[in-house]
Amino acid sequence: MGDAMWRAALVTEGDRLAAVPVPALGAAVTACPGWDVARLISHVGRVHRWAATVLRDGAEAARHLPREPHPENERLADWYRDSRDLLLRELDARDPDAEADVFTGRGTVRFWLRRQAHEVAMHRWDAQDAVSAGGAIAFEPDLAADGIDEWLRVFVPRHLARQGGVPPELHGATLRLHRTDTAGPDPVLRLTGTQPSIEVDTAADTTVSGTAADLLLTVWHRPPADKPVATDPELCARVLDLIHI
Repeated sequence: MGDAMWRAALVTEGDRLAAVPVPALGAAVTACPGWDVARLISHVGRVHRWAATVLRDGAEAARHLPREPHPENERLADWYRDSRDLLLRELDARDPDAEADVFTGRGTVRFWLRRQAHEVAMHRWDAQDAVSAGGAIAFEPDLAADGIDEWLRVFVPRHLARQGGVPPELHGATLRLHRTDTAGPDPVLRLTGTQPSIEVDTAADTTVSGTAADLLLTVWHRPPADKPVATDPELCARVLDLIHI
């Protein structure tokens, strides 16, 4: 994927999230225990505003951003769109290659374009699934494949570093993620210390196969439409259970 596709996803998925009808905002969100859809949409809007502040003023300023009150349900869709559009203005005003604060120090503006596209896409799925279990619109295959890559390269090392690394019994374990509906080599996660490596098309201890959308939902611990099949289900589950965001 590229910049234009991430931006399009941010717009499209944001519109879908804002389209949840007011009577459905009280539905419970399975992936976020204790949250209803209204709180989920408020969370995504606040994340957009926080990311916009990071881009404009830096991470230190964003840490001190006042927490806005929860918008009333009748105003929530408009408030969310305003939040998304504020982020888009900050993104559009900058060269994607320009430096910016990111999760791990300094990176580029492009990091936030990609991250926020996936943020709203996953939570849009959460909202639609809460309103109608099993009825959420599937992710576009290329967006889902890119989401898997982001999970591998951003969230896996970040989470493992936070929890002190890989347990000794899983050190060196490898997991191959085989997408059945998109082109390109299979990524292979090798668990090594706090900085796991990502390889391509190498042999692995277990391979999990499914559509890109179903694999993305699986690694983020959401119920897929069709559960991907692993050659060693127990090992696959143990590896994925290390990463809960």
